[in-house]
Amino acid sequence: MKGRKKSGREILGIILFISLALSIVFSLVRFLLAPESAPEGQEHIKVKSDYLLMLTQCTMGLVVMALPSMLSKRWKLGIPNFIYLLYYLFLYCAVFLGEVFEFYYLVPHWDTILHFFSGAMLGALGFILVDILNRDAHVRVNLSPLFVSLFAFSFALAAGAVWEIYEYACDGLLGLNMQKYATEQGAELAGKAALADTMKDIIFDALAALGVAVMGYLTNIRRKERENPAEIK
Repeated sequence: MKGRKKSGREILGIILFISLALSIVFSLVRFLLAPESAPEGQEHIKVKSDYLLMLTQCTMGLVVMALPSMLSKRWKLGIPNFIYLLYYLFLYCAVFLGEVFEFYYLVPHWDTILHFFSGAMLGALGFILVDILNRDAHVRVNLSPLFVSLFAFSFALAAGAVWEIYEYACDGLLGLNMQKYATEQGAELAGKAALADTMKDIIFDALAALGVAVMGYLTNIRRKERENPAEIK
């Protein structure tokens, strides 16, 4: 009897899981062996805090990887496969490529690209969640296209804000540099420069979410016009 052929979602999930699991082992070993601080004149050498950041990100990546499946089972949400694919791809690019292979420093605007991508992805997820409620026969709700778009935008922006709080908390508790308040060499920034990374992340989250919200609004308007023109306000 032949086994069931794995879907693209399952294959990408396996690749992500193995990549993060191996990265956790690697960063833990390197953390134990790395010096507390770089010797004078050798600032390029990675120290314990660098590997602690990698270890934290990879561990959290492995934890949140299961979040969509948990929510789907808990509230019986039919999250489409393409959302899982986008989510796994985002984690792979953000955690594995970004932290382990240092794409944040090697690839220009890598962090900005990922925040724009995540804002669009979360905006789409917000639309899907409301659409599930609108189409559920057990839930008496029929939200207007404008409200659905507002929810999708707010949902994406709220998720982006939670991520920034997570980065701020880890930086304060573990002495990391997730919010890039210091340069790669460890020199701390001050004033507006220290806020630039966080504000840029939130702005690009908002821009991507707004784009998805507008496109979703226009799509819902057209669909409602076809289904029942009298309901359009």
